[in-house]
Amino acid sequence: MGEIVGVGLISHAPTIMFNEEMRHEINEGKEISLVPGLVKLRDEVFDRLQPDLMVIIDSHWFTTVEHVISAHARRQGHMTSSELPRGMAGIPYDYAGDPEFGRLAATLGDELGTPTHASEDDHLPVYYATVNLVEYLHKEEKVVSVSVVQTGEPDDFLTMGAAIGEAVSRLDRRAVVLASGGMSHTFWPLKQLPKHEASDPVHIFTPEARAADEERLDWMRAGNHRRIVESMDDYMQHNPEGDFGHFLMMLGSVGGANCTAPGELYSDYENATGTGQVHVWFEKPEGGWTA
Repeated sequence: MGEIVGVGLISHAPTIMFNEEMRHEINEGKEISLVPGLVKLRDEVFDRLQPDLMVIIDSHWFTTVEHVISAHARRQGHMTSSELPRGMAGIPYDYAGDPEFGRLAATLGDELGTPTHASEDDHLPVYYATVNLVEYLHKEEKVVSVSVVQTGEPDDFLTMGAAIGEAVSRLDRRAVVLASGGMSHTFWPLKQLPKHEASDPVHIFTPEARAADEERLDWMRAGNHRRIVESMDDYMQHNPEGDFGHFLMMLGSVGGANCTAPGELYSDYENATGTGQVHVWFEKPEGGWTA
């Protein structure tokens, strides 16, 4: 029987792919905490847990009529971001996929009542919310990406997450599920952006968005995930990235609102051009995810 050994809300902010000089230049001469946080996660967490599968819920991969899961035997190529080619250009990626997992998770999604498709199309794009995490966190693990369906509601995301968790269990995988994305997600207008590139959260787009993010981080630390699920209507006022579908799918894979695992921050809560960014790791408690 397989298990999910850990899950995380992990920032893929483009700045993590800038070289050190560029990162310091936009951050008042200092390192952004997201980069050493990713290194620490790989060295201190993944190397210890030894997962064989990374499921990356990609908040930049938007679909419309169904959830889509990559079901390729291998993904290989180079990624240039159409959004920000100055900072993310020609990034090589090469990793094994898990077609068996992708197909089963899609079947289970359909069975649980949320439309899901497993794609093996060689021309299917790979987005930077996947590639950036692969760059820092991947070694030998198989990697599967999952879309965020833009017409989805919280129950759709939680249901898809439950399908992911069940597929891991049935296929004897030792998996980590990574919600690749941010929290509140409103950018400053173009003319104002240069004044708000530093990581200090004083630059989050509104004080109210910052307060909403920080409140949810408190709930994550306490393992009070039910509060997050039940307050989604309120949080939507602050435009969470991908309707927070990446986080809700991650949470759904380990029990949804019943999950009680406390979170540990592996970075500061930071700004990225107005948006809230952070790494939060949840490891499987000894008593289980919903103990």
